[in-house]
Amino acid sequence: MKPFLKQKKTSKLLGWLLAGLFAVIATPWVVSAHEVYVLSSSQINQALAMPSFNLWTEIVSHLSQFGFWAFIGILLVFGIFWISTMRFLERRLDPFFLKIRPYATFIARLTIGLSFLAAAFYQAIYGPELPLVANFGPYAGPITLALVLIGLAIVVGFYARLAALIALVLYGILAYEHGSYMLTYVNYLGEIIVLLILGAHSLSLDRLFRRKSAGSPVSVRPAWFRNFADYLKPRSFAILRVLFGTALIYASVYAKILHNGLALLTVEQYHLDKLLGFEPHFLIMGGAIVEILIGLFFILGIEIRFTSLFLLFWLSLSLWFFGEVVWPHLILIGIPIAYVFYGYDDYSVEGYFFRNKKYEPVL
Repeated sequence: MKPFLKQKKTSKLLGWLLAGLFAVIATPWVVSAHEVYVLSSSQINQALAMPSFNLWTEIVSHLSQFGFWAFIGILLVFGIFWISTMRFLERRLDPFFLKIRPYATFIARLTIGLSFLAAAFYQAIYGPELPLVANFGPYAGPITLALVLIGLAIVVGFYARLAALIALVLYGILAYEHGSYMLTYVNYLGEIIVLLILGAHSLSLDRLFRRKSAGSPVSVRPAWFRNFADYLKPRSFAILRVLFGTALIYASVYAKILHNGLALLTVEQYHLDKLLGFEPHFLIMGGAIVEILIGLFFILGIEIRFTSLFLLFWLSLSLWFFGEVVWPHLILIGIPIAYVFYGYDDYSVEGYFFRNKKYEPVL
């Protein structure tokens, strides 16, 4: 892999990255990637009590319309693949992607660090439906302090593995309490695993201190841990990719298939059927299919950069439309940005089959 950009370019790029990510958390944007974020508690309870409608019935009822949009989607996927593997584009753009790839770990680390700081500020962990007081009772105060310390340690890259280990314990507690619902937030688990494998990695206080103490022993970690970490390092972004895709799929299945009354109430409340010109049930069916495909594309490693940009576009549109704070979705913004920088790993479908010795698919 090529070395980092020169110092001036590095500082300028880092400045833009920091400004952009902090602007995302501070700007009064609005978003809805999960239906439970735009409905009141009474509406959520009402929707969960409603019988779910059958998506297959909707496909059969709107077969010609479904076939038309499926054809458009297939054309889009093959068109992007054709453009993405054009050799002249690969020759022109891959050197740039190779230069920015080292920053992907920094973006991923910054994303989860800011997410924990936001959780402490908003007094809810992962999402507003998981308030600290309801989940930790009298320990909400110490948990808030822990979230602040975890977030700060991860953002600056100081004892990041220890911070990730504490974050893993918190995730385990909530997984025990809420069961399969925590698959909605398994993307956090992916970020935590990456931190445990890579540590703070680049652009961190840990790396800075390690350079200053170059004459001291390289590591106090046991050899078995170093060997295990070295084995997992090239697989870390593949693990994150799979868990991120899993979170997207589960969120869609939960709100649009298992409890699609949630999606139906959202469509009716915001008149999305009239705005987009689709029958409500067909609209929910189409949304479920698109979101599941996005998750599958991440899991399999197909058109990673295009899928990331596509997700960011619709998420931004949702930010503008629904009128909700952005903090629960910060991780849904940061991880796709990281994959725009990172591109393909060797365990992705396109990385394995379509990357030659010198170039990889552009999108």
